[in-house]
Parts: sequence; structure tokens; C-alpha cells
Amino acid sequence: MAAPVADAELDNQDYYSLLNVRRETTSEELKSSYRRLCMLYHPDKHRDPELKRQAEKLFNVVHQAYEVLSDPQSRAIYDIYGKRGLEVEGWEVVERKRTPAEIREEFERLQRERDERRLQQRTNPKGTISVGVDATDFFDRYEEDFEDTPSGGFPQVEINKMHISQSIEAPLTARDTAVLSGSLSTHNGNGGGSINLVLRRVTSVKGWGEVEFGAGDMQGPLFGMKVFRNLTPRCFVTAQCGMQFSSRGVRPNVATVFARHLDNNTVGYLQWRWGSQSSMNTSIVRDTKSSHFTLALQLGVPHSFVLMSYQYKFQDEDQTKVKGTVKYVSGFFGTVVEYGVERKISQHSVLGATVSIGVPQGVSLKLKLNRASQTYIFPIHLTDQLLPSAVFYATVGPLIFYLAIQRLIIQPYTQTQKEQDLKKQRENVALEIARKKHEAESAVLLMQESVRRIIEAEESKMGLIILNAWYGKFVTNNSRRQEKAKVIDVTVPLQCLVKDSKLILTEASKVGLPGFYDPCVGEEKSLKLLYQFRGVIHQVLSGDTEPLRIPKQSHRISADA
Repeated sequence: MAAPVADAELDNQDYYSLLNVRRETTSEELKSSYRRLCMLYHPDKHRDPELKRQAEKLFNVVHQAYEVLSDPQSRAIYDIYGKRGLEVEGWEVVERKRTPAEIREEFERLQRERDERRLQQRTNPKGTISVGVDATDFFDRYEEDFEDTPSGGFPQVEINKMHISQSIEAPLTARDTAVLSGSLSTHNGNGGGSINLVLRRVTSVKGWGEVEFGAGDMQGPLFGMKVFRNLTPRCFVTAQCGMQFSSRGVRPNVATVFARHLDNNTVGYLQWRWGSQSSMNTSIVRDTKSSHFTLALQLGVPHSFVLMSYQYKFQDEDQTKVKGTVKYVSGFFGTVVEYGVERKISQHSVLGATVSIGVPQGVSLKLKLNRASQTYIFPIHLTDQLLPSAVFYATVGPLIFYLAIQRLIIQPYTQTQKEQDLKKQRENVALEIARKKHEAESAVLLMQESVRRIIEAEESKMGLIILNAWYGKFVTNNSRRQEKAKVIDVTVPLQCLVKDSKLILTEASKVGLPGFYDPCVGEEKSLKLLYQFRGVIHQVLSGDTEPLRIPKQSHRISADA
């Protein structure tokens, strides 16, 4: 199976990069770039049959790119979905006279319909496994050793509770979905299970409703209804009611939630719940790119509390998050302080650890692993008292364990996986890259005559001359052989783009420029130039997607260098 990333890069050729124009380019700039490439690749300018054939092929590609970008409707679709978007089933029925905004809306509707048909054949499994561990014997055990102790003095670790739940979704129609879920729980040898069926219907773009049926061996049959509705673009409300049937009679419950977006990152909630645990709750949640803050107040029976939580999100590739929470609960439960960290350990896995310190709950540690749509939770109760040793080991223990696992298992595994994926990706696109290389070499041959004239004109006025240009991945060691295997010579293609002693490259990837191809698929690439302007040597190293404009005074090489 071909690597999807590589296929997308090859099939969705960047038309903006091919024409060397900005994504915000005007019609005049687009037309100017198109005319220049047409003059370069026009088949009538070449007598050699092979060159003429290659010129005709490149001329057609440039013409196709210009036709898409010069048409507002086609350009609107291309900007959102790329080249493949223009080939989506149903595109031909869209009226060409519509505005780009209307075209986007119509195309997205066609895309949704196609996705909905695919979803009818899929499920969305979600599961949670929670295993409660009692490790209080490590810290709360008696110092004296009794002769009749069967464990021989070693601390005992027990699993005192467990919970398993699983759900699957089955799309019935474009608007209707059935969700089947089940759960099993056990605590100190006692437990039970339940099964639930939810039928959900999307009534409009503003809301949906669902009906729930449930049954279990502990609480009896359940019937409930839930409705969601967008009142305004900034407000929504959720209302639900249910009846739980048991040997003690019918237990009704009602809950409503009203929410309003206070700004782009802040939402305020008002919640009222009536039933076996009645409460009123108000909270403010602010979520930004770098932080998440929650402030909540609840008045209810049996629990009332004030909660403040702050989470800082590091802007790294592992999406590290550090969280701290303070919760004051009236009555028996006292005050609880929590702090923890969450980190992405692989493409689909997130690992987290949270330490909870409370009066009179004691100290506990919760480990959590999210793997795709499955969640594994391990709450470990360490002590019923506030012991500094328990807090220390709950904090330092997981950190040492994580660093050891990261260094010995995760890093070697991910590195091996990346190398295997990169190797497979290169194998899958080897033929396509060979074709691109052949096209680039043919384009360079077509540019030779134009480049000769450009160099003569630039030399006559001591203008811009590209001496050497390399594109690809540059290595830091001194192995010249390895460097040649990772880069390609793009001196001619860049000299061909020089106009009036200037070279301007847009922020698009350079791999789409005429005469370029990808010499190192899946790896980070750069562009290195050595050029002459007014008799002075200049040098610059630019990132693949960075815009570049030369000549510049800062690129000059000093006489000492």
C-alpha cells in the first residue's frame, strides 16, 4: 500500500509553486508568470523531436495550472482540497456562475455526502479500562512484624476495583446514528454490568436529539432523552431527562446546561441538575493554544465545592501539558490538590500521570494511557494519610520510570519505525520520483538557450549570476559522497527565473518549480545558493518553504572568508 503522504505530494502538484506565484497572487501577476513559462516551453521553439515532445508536455502542465488558478471557482476548490478536489464526484453539477464562497459551500456539501456514505460502513469503537490498585501497605503498614503474618513482611498490592466499558457507533442514515455500549464493574468482590442503546438524530444544522435505553443487574431499566440546540452562533443549550427503574421505585432526574462563548477562547457554563444528586454549577473555561484554565463553583447535595484548574501546554512536538488543580469540597471531603503531566509518546498514544493529595483522602497516583480511541486508567491509592514519603515517591517514581521507558524502549522503537516508514515511502514512490527526475532533466535542457541569453544580459550590466545552486538535504559531516546523494543541482532552473537582476521565490515548497524534483522524499530540504552580483560573491541557505529574494547585502561573503 502506497504511503499516503507521498502520494498526496505527487498527485497534488502545487500549481502555485509551479508558476512561482504567491497564494494571494493577483490576476496580473499570474498572467505574467504564465506568459513567461509559455515562452520558455512553447513547442514551436524547439526543433529536436525529443525536446519538442518534452516541451509540449511541460507546456500542457503549465497551461493546466493557469486554467485552474485563473478561474475563481476552480481556484476556490483547489485552495481547499488541492488537485484531487477538482475530480470529486458531483463537481460537474456545480454551477460555474456561482461565487467562490458558494462554490466552497456546495463542494463541502458534496464532500460530506460522500463521506457519509463511507461512514455507513464503519464503526467508531471507544473503550475504557480502569484498574484500581490498593498500595497502602507500602506506607501505612505497621512497623512491628507479627509472627502469623503470611506475607513474610513484604508489602501487599491488591487490585480492589475494575471497570470496563466499550461502545460502537453504527450510522443508519445520513442523519441517524445508533450507539451500543456496555460496561462491567467490580469493587471488593461485588459488581455488575449494564448495556445501553442510544438512537441519535441530527434534526438540523443547529441541533440534534437522542433517546437512550438501558438495563443492568444493579440499577434496573433506564429510559432517557437528550436534546442539543444552538440558540445563537455564540450560545447553545443541552437538556436531558431520565427515569431509572429499580426495586426502590422510579428515580427521575433532569439536567440542563446553558453555555455561551464569552470570546473566541472562553466559554461560560450554567448547569442545573435535579434528582438523587441535585446541584447548581457555574464554570468558566478558557482554552488557548498555550493554556487551559477552569474556574467552577457548585452548590448541591451531597457535594458543594470550589475548583480552580490551570494547564500549561508546551509548544513541542510531544504536546507536553502540565496541570495543577485545587479543589475545596465542603463537608467530609475537605481539600484536594492535584498536579500532573501529559505527554505524547507516539503518533497515536498519550501518557499522563496525576498526583492527588487530599484531606482526608490521603495520597493517590493515577496513570492514564490513551491509545487511539482506547483509554487505560490505573488509579493507585498510596496512603490514607498525608505522608511526605508517599508524595515524593508518587512524584518522582513515575518520572524515573517514564525516562527509563522513553530512553530504552520508546525512542529506539519510534526511530526504527520512522526509518522503516521512510524506506517504505521511498520504495512506493521510486517510479514516480524517477519520472519526476526525467521531467526535471528535460526541463533543464529546454532552459539552456534561455539561460544563455539571460546570463549574457546579466553579465553586460554586472547583474545577478547564479554560480551554484543545490537543493535537498545537507549533511553536517565531510562526506562529499553522501551530500551528493541527498542534493540536486538546480543552478540552471534558478538562473532561468532571474529577471531584471532579481530572483524572487514564493513561500511554497521549491520541489514544484520547473527543473526541480524531490531528491530525499520525506526529509527536510533546503536551498543553498552561491551567486555573483556586481562582481561580489554572495551565499545564502534558505528553508524549503521560506520565501527568498536575492540579491541582498546580508548575503555578501567578506574578503577574508
